[in-house]
Amino acid sequence: MKFHISVTAILLSLFSTSISGLPRFFPNITSIPPSFLPNITGAGWQSFQKLAGCHTGEKADGLARLKDYFHHFGYIPNSASLNYTDDFDQALESALKTYQLNFNLNTTGELDESTLQQIVRPRCGVADIINGSSSMNSGNKSSSTNGHFHTVSHYSFFPHRPTWPSSNFNLTYAFLPENQLTDSVKAIFSRAFNRWSAVTPLTFTETEFFYSADMKIGFFSGDHGDGEPFDGVLGTLAHAFSPPNGRFHLDEAENWLTDEDVGTSAVKSAVDLESVAVHEIGHLLGLGHSSVKEAIMFPTISSGTKKVELASDDIDGIHELYGSNPNFNSSSSTPSSQERETSDCGVHSLGPLWVLKTLFVAVASAMLLMY
Repeated sequence: MKFHISVTAILLSLFSTSISGLPRFFPNITSIPPSFLPNITGAGWQSFQKLAGCHTGEKADGLARLKDYFHHFGYIPNSASLNYTDDFDQALESALKTYQLNFNLNTTGELDESTLQQIVRPRCGVADIINGSSSMNSGNKSSSTNGHFHTVSHYSFFPHRPTWPSSNFNLTYAFLPENQLTDSVKAIFSRAFNRWSAVTPLTFTETEFFYSADMKIGFFSGDHGDGEPFDGVLGTLAHAFSPPNGRFHLDEAENWLTDEDVGTSAVKSAVDLESVAVHEIGHLLGLGHSSVKEAIMFPTISSGTKKVELASDDIDGIHELYGSNPNFNSSSSTPSSQERETSDCGVHSLGPLWVLKTLFVAVASAMLLMY
């Protein structure tokens, strides 16, 4: 009995830091209590706006935090010093130019207005560059040859192009029980999965058995044991891991909208749940980020935006991994002639704390059966 009590105490302590409460869902903007709508100027990365106009050779308060931002998303390599200063040095200029290239901005190497507007947008937590190799290519490339319109795809994959095996195209997903999601919220994820199954041979079925599901969906706060801590309202919204890992985590602190088109409101601290879900499922299936702004797999999404329709770039990428759904008609979704450019992006490793949590859950379950 003492062992049983000890295991329970350990489990409670492990999960208390990652699941501090329940996620917040609202059908529309007007249903959000005013206390849940922080001043947008203090949320996420909005403080970077004060760095407008900074360039190489200057020193400004906040540049050290900006360097940490670029390191997190792969623009400053791990080999560089992590003891960042507020100096605008060559490392920051190089990171900034690569970022501008990836996001189709003018490569000035300076913190101009258009670059800062892109940096402060809420985004996916998956890095754009892994081990010095960019997963994104500059988009907006097109040409016309002999009357045929050519476009360039910029979808990308995880290293070694991991996919779900062809023997397991009927995938299951489950929700973390502690989140206590309603059927209406679960239905939003079902719609998001359906958007990918409509264009591939994959099927997705919800199961009640969380730890045995192929894909595990959960809302967490702060440091939740996978090496990718959440940062509160806006900033990083969610992240997902490549096949066959199957983990999909969302920031519990966000104000998640479930019904209303968020684009109809001036409130900028609420996020459309389905838009984020469709993007992260792309990662679960093996897609990396794209530099095509219209693509679901573009890394950022502005608050006040609903974006759920797969673009041609998304469809071409997922078809290269799994092939097409026999019932899918691509004539209206893909260009007639296409030049493909692909690259890899990083895979997340299975965090040791998450492994321990899973182990303790298994032990606790076994102990409960004994008592």
